[in-house]
Amino acid sequence: MKIKKREKEYGRKKCCERCGRKRGIIRKYGLHLCRQCFREKAEELGFKKYY
Repeated sequence: MKIKKREKEYGRKKCCERCGRKRGIIRKYGLHLCRQCFREKAEELGFKKYY
């Protein structure tokens, strides 16, 4: 008899959707990007840097 592995159906892996990094994740506003990817994509997403 072979036992099947079940994948968990709950929770979310906390990693960047773009590159897969697990550190420095920005989840606010549903972004789920690491800080490095966020810096690259911020202007495209409509964020502006204010001085």
